[in-house]
Amino acid sequence: MKILKSVFLILLSLLSFSQELPPIEKFSAENYLGDNQNWMLSQASNNFIYVANNKGLLEYNGAEWTTYASPNNTIIRAVNVIKDKIYTGCYAEFGYWNKNEFGTLNYLSLSSKLDKKMLEDEQIWNIIEYNEWVVFQSNAKIYFYNSQTETFKIVKASNIIYKTFKVKNQIYYHVANEGIYTIEEGKPKLIIDSDIVKSGRVINMFNGKESLIIITRNAGFYKIKNNQLIPWNIKADAVLNTMSVFSSIQLKDKSFMIGTISDGVLHISENGTINYQITQKKGLSNNTVLSLFEDNANNVWAGLDNGINCINVKSAIKTFFDYDGVLGTVYTTQVFKNVLYIGSNQGLFYRRLKADDDTFRFIEGTAGQVWDLFNYNDEYLFCGHHLGTFLIVENKANKISSVLGAWTFKRIPEQQNLLLQGNYNGLFILEKVNNFWRIRNKVEGFKNSSRYLEIDDENQIWVSHEYKGVFKLKLNDSLTKVQKLDMETSLPLGKNSSLIKYKNDIHYASEEGLFIYNTTKNAFQRDSILSKIIKSGDYISGKLVVDKNEKLWAFSKDNISFVENDDVTNQPVINNIPIPSKLRKGVLGYENISLINRSTYVLGTANGYMTLDLSKFNDDIDYEIFLNSIAIQDVDDNNSHYALNTNGVFNYKQGLLSFNYSVPEYHKYLNVKYQYMLEGHSNKWSKWTENTQVTFENLSFGDYTFMARAKVGNALSKNTLSYSFTVSRPWYLSNTALSLYVLLLLIIILITHKAYKRYYSEKFKHEQMENEQMIMQIKNEKLNQDIDNKNRELAISTMSIIKKNRVLNKIKKELKKTKHIDNNTAIELINSNLNDTKDWSFFEQAFNNADKDFLEKIKSSHPDLTPNDLRFCAYLRLNLSSKEMAPLLNISIKSVETKRYRLRKKLGLEHDDGLVEYILKF
Repeated sequence: MKILKSVFLILLSLLSFSQELPPIEKFSAENYLGDNQNWMLSQASNNFIYVANNKGLLEYNGAEWTTYASPNNTIIRAVNVIKDKIYTGCYAEFGYWNKNEFGTLNYLSLSSKLDKKMLEDEQIWNIIEYNEWVVFQSNAKIYFYNSQTETFKIVKASNIIYKTFKVKNQIYYHVANEGIYTIEEGKPKLIIDSDIVKSGRVINMFNGKESLIIITRNAGFYKIKNNQLIPWNIKADAVLNTMSVFSSIQLKDKSFMIGTISDGVLHISENGTINYQITQKKGLSNNTVLSLFEDNANNVWAGLDNGINCINVKSAIKTFFDYDGVLGTVYTTQVFKNVLYIGSNQGLFYRRLKADDDTFRFIEGTAGQVWDLFNYNDEYLFCGHHLGTFLIVENKANKISSVLGAWTFKRIPEQQNLLLQGNYNGLFILEKVNNFWRIRNKVEGFKNSSRYLEIDDENQIWVSHEYKGVFKLKLNDSLTKVQKLDMETSLPLGKNSSLIKYKNDIHYASEEGLFIYNTTKNAFQRDSILSKIIKSGDYISGKLVVDKNEKLWAFSKDNISFVENDDVTNQPVINNIPIPSKLRKGVLGYENISLINRSTYVLGTANGYMTLDLSKFNDDIDYEIFLNSIAIQDVDDNNSHYALNTNGVFNYKQGLLSFNYSVPEYHKYLNVKYQYMLEGHSNKWSKWTENTQVTFENLSFGDYTFMARAKVGNALSKNTLSYSFTVSRPWYLSNTALSLYVLLLLIIILITHKAYKRYYSEKFKHEQMENEQMIMQIKNEKLNQDIDNKNRELAISTMSIIKKNRVLNKIKKELKKTKHIDNNTAIELINSNLNDTKDWSFFEQAFNNADKDFLEKIKSSHPDLTPNDLRFCAYLRLNLSSKEMAPLLNISIKSVETKRYRLRKKLGLEHDDGLVEYILKF
């Protein structure tokens, strides 16, 4: 067991080199969709980054990578952006790329314009701008291309050309086994031929204060004075002589960044001291650095054997990342007597601040969770631990209490030898006796966990419990028990809420804001100014920290904020440092920050810590947002790109319309968010989002203006991009179609008018006809009525005649029976009445009124008919029976039948023909 314990302690103490390093933004081959190796980097005026990669040319706009294959599908070894052209060189080929109107790159070959083809296996390794010339260096030749006259000059070498340099507007190049040349009057001139450059390799050449400086592959730095090579004796020599240098650059501040084959990168000051080294173990993606480049924002880009890294060398943020997992998650930090102490879930560690080469060391006996480090008057350093309380003396831990869970420590006013301690199960009093600290007593009457603990000016103790609320305690004079306990019911409970004393006031923070205790009203009141540091939509933690400079710190989703007083107005001023929670990676509710020196702070994270130098934060940087592409995707997922610099016209419902935009910003701890608005569709800005593309579907026809802007940290982009376009009318709403619709409408109106006119004309005619028919019907009804009347008259007449004749025949018959009386005169009178033509005349007239054409028709058909025959026919027309006709004709019934027979003959009727039916046909 002792052996295992010793091994464990040794592992804890053997931490790596403990410098804080610049943040590194990493890009793998999976990110940039290229090959592993990256040979050279450059940057355009719009801050886009271009990389010479094994797979081709890489373009990075700050949000997305685009890969362009080389013209002959070979490895691109060199790239340099000069003005608006991106010059590249690869195997047996060099030329430049231009951005077209659609935002993509087109290639133009320059090597094809040479009088002679490039040599076999000739590759372009470097590209330099030199006045109006663009210099392409291969392993055998240097091609000078005049960008104005488009002519070439070529410098040849008999041996391999290692590298070409430009220093003080002078061209130099290193030839294997020969030395360093320069170009004078258009011809090569050898200036250095020492063994160092003959047998070795010059990686780069720089401009020094008094001379030229070169750095070699294996021999470090040298100076060139009077064409003589002199060693530059610097502190970095001991390290450089053990390394193999592959790439290097001189930064704008005159310091050097050195890339090695297997030892990562070194940052060396202008005077030759090593500031720091970054290896794969300390955050670099790969230890082989093929190329280095400083961008416009002073970031250093490293083209690696496996990946691309952007090192924010000028960042106000430096990081210590615990790649070995020994330091753990940092919960508290403290500077005590120029020593930085780190309390984590693994224990307590320390290192000296002024010794950059010092490593973190573990303090034995403190393994486990450290909650708090308390500096008491720069005399004592207390460590609140899960296992109890420790006093740190000469970097050793002396345990003064075994009470579990020491959350925090607070001074007791006017009691220099006493401290109040909050623990898992309540409050305890620490006492100093004979310069030795110990637990004096537990405060009786309170057993709640006391992580957030403060004492106000009236010696009242405030304890905040995020699930139970805020307690206000009054202790007895001997601080042994609670005399009075009240709950502050007016405050909202909330996760990660906290309580702290700031500017002699008790402050409480939760998701609903920041509250200050008003001693006059004996109640908490919401502070409208300070509550701005705790916005509900940005809230993740109510943890507050007051540092030695009396700054109040708060932690939100997108910012770290601190409050300080304005010296003129004496009003609180809120300052925001835009480091999002997802990037700083702290433990929610356990955020911690402490002062290292005047303006530098240390912030604990889940994997180490970071330092913030407030004097280096710059909010005056202007960021620009660029529109990168406009595309329409059809139903088959085919994309059509459109020009960025002209107003677009898109077909109605052609597909998904997409806008792609970005801000070329490369700081690891700056978060970029975007907003867009489409005028004509919605006149409101969208919510802030990290998406760099927006897509619209089914836009109605009309005119639109797309706008987008960015927010980098808390700073808005200096511009708002704008693009106007038109969604054309669908074919069925085009001007031609509308004209046809108008014409069709006119035709329909005309047809409808005519139809209505015809309809009403026909209706009028129909109504007129109906009226006429009605009139005719009325007339017919009247005629029918007249006919009926005539028929009644005829029937009455006929019946009258029949009755009269019957009566007369009866009288005549009776007269004939009385023979003794002379009845001849009476009989004659009766006979004359029976044969009276007046009756026939009256009947004929009535019959003609009822059926006026019948007698004429039958008479014309049978002219040989006698008046008696016509009279008989009339009776037949009236469908009278023989019995009814006999009195009318004054004959017997038998005679009527005889008369029927005779009439059939006159009419020429056959035996089967009906007499009455024939008569009725007329």
